[in-house]
Amino acid sequence: MTLHSVDTPAKGRPFPVAAVSRRAAVGAQGFLSRYGLLIAFLLLWQASSTRGWVNPAVFPPLDTIMAALWKGLASGALLDDIAISLQRSGLAFGAAVVIGIPLGLFMGQIAAVERALEPILQLFRQTSALALYPVFILLLGLGEASKVFVIFWATLFPILLATIGGVKQVDRRLVEMARTFGASRLTVFRRVVLPASVPAIFVGLRLSATTALLLLIAAEMIGANKGVGFQVMNAQYNFQIPLMFGAIFLLAALGLVANAVLVLLQHRLCRWAEATR
Repeated sequence: MTLHSVDTPAKGRPFPVAAVSRRAAVGAQGFLSRYGLLIAFLLLWQASSTRGWVNPAVFPPLDTIMAALWKGLASGALLDDIAISLQRSGLAFGAAVVIGIPLGLFMGQIAAVERALEPILQLFRQTSALALYPVFILLLGLGEASKVFVIFWATLFPILLATIGGVKQVDRRLVEMARTFGASRLTVFRRVVLPASVPAIFVGLRLSATTALLLLIAAEMIGANKGVGFQVMNAQYNFQIPLMFGAIFLLAALGLVANAVLVLLQHRLCRWAEATR
């Protein structure tokens, strides 16, 4: 066996080493084009804090923040807060899904019901959930019920409105074609309306997941003694700034994970839409 036989391309194919290098370069270029600005921002933060360009007491170095976050996770204190926060936001988000999607599918198909309910829904949607939080506290107290309900209130409307919009955007020619072939109303709904509405529904789900975490922070800052949002405020009161930023980054990570899970689920359920595009 000779050495040149390994490096010589066969039938005009590119060199294996060159092909691997090209793929690595393309992958690195794609990674930098997507995350380069974020990496530059984090490096600037670290350099600005360590070199004294900004006040390190207000903006600690990232390594200090990560050390405080790891300490909180290793001790188990933040793990309890994460579990409680996920329970609150999960209950509210699940209730919004269970109520919002069926109601949106119903309203999207029956114009009379939509016309009757749309004014009051728009009124409730335009009313800030945080503005209603004192009302929920008066009705439900400072316990878990008011916190879960304010998150539910804020997450319901993106799901509901996205579902209604998805149903109304279904191509009516598909519905008419299905009815021409003798499909019943239930079959048209199952085979045409519901699948065509799924992409829009997932848009509402992703918006609601983000909204759930935003309202979670506000809910846990008022009358709570556990939760990631509570830890943000508690660390700020005690001037534990690295821990405060660590909890903020933790909330951002939870939001990214929730969004990634929904995107993955959307890709699995909406492959036909991607193929059409």
